[in-house]
Amino acid sequence: MSTIVNVKNLSKTFKVKIQKSGLKGTFKSLLKPEFNISQAVKGISFQIEKGERLAFIGPNGAGKSTTIKVLTGILHPDGGEVNVLGHIPWKDRQKLSFKTGAVFGQKPQLWYHLPPGDTFELFGKIYEMDGHVYKKRVAELVDLFEITPFINTPVRQLSLGQRMRCEMVAALLHNPEVIFLDEPTIGLDVVSKKSFRELIREMSEREHVTILLTSHDVGDIEKLCKRVIIINEGTLVYEGQVSTLKRTSMNRKIVGVRFGDIPPEELPLEGCKIVKRGKYGLKLETDNKICPIRKLMDYLIGNFEIEDINVADPPLEEIIGAIYNEGVTAVTRDA
Repeated sequence: MSTIVNVKNLSKTFKVKIQKSGLKGTFKSLLKPEFNISQAVKGISFQIEKGERLAFIGPNGAGKSTTIKVLTGILHPDGGEVNVLGHIPWKDRQKLSFKTGAVFGQKPQLWYHLPPGDTFELFGKIYEMDGHVYKKRVAELVDLFEITPFINTPVRQLSLGQRMRCEMVAALLHNPEVIFLDEPTIGLDVVSKKSFRELIREMSEREHVTILLTSHDVGDIEKLCKRVIIINEGTLVYEGQVSTLKRTSMNRKIVGVRFGDIPPEELPLEGCKIVKRGKYGLKLETDNKICPIRKLMDYLIGNFEIEDINVADPPLEEIIGAIYNEGVTAVTRDA
């Protein structure tokens, strides 16, 4: 695969004006303003390959939005190099816009009082699409995202799930090579989220579109992306496979045990605790450094009648939260 997004030592700072209280402070701020310097992004580097679905995540204020605004040409960085599809974004923003698309869960691009079809037609003219090409493309996307029943219904009358399908059609209309998805499933119910994720996967695989996903929904990350970048306080703290993150970033394991009889009240093993109790089962949480799984298994099988045991990693949401809370040290990259 070829690299289509290349970011090297990207930095961005903002000057934030200090607001002083009182009338005297207000006049002083006007005549001789003072500023705090906030470094939003601190020399980050990463690459994205063609056709990849990459999760780019972090807590609020981590630098995600600033990075994406640089990648799309909205912001000019203070330092570093950025190349997206052969363009320097802030110098070639108009050209780049014809090669990229975006879906923002909280910032719709569809006209609220118009049917989606009218917005598609307008976008077709903005992107200077040939009439025949436009009609063929709309037909393909309408079929893929199954929006025929409501393509002529005003956007204000659509459900959130229906609107997000139409947002995806609008973003893909001009055959972009890269799509930026920002919280694409926010507000959707469980069934709609599952369906929407499946559509995104199908679209990505069919058209080889590269996706950069930002989301606070761990389900989006697990179901859509193989690789993840975690940013915190403007610095990369993890870059690697989602599966590797789950396997190696925490020593804690969740163990479910079903006993042949009533389970014990407690387990005399340091590093292992009971987190949930059932009539014939226990849910255990163990620290693999203190109480290795092998040691736990030997104890359980040697002392009780066991019907079933399953071992799982903790939820990805907890793993990511732990990485945030550990603070920034150095970026962890898997091989």
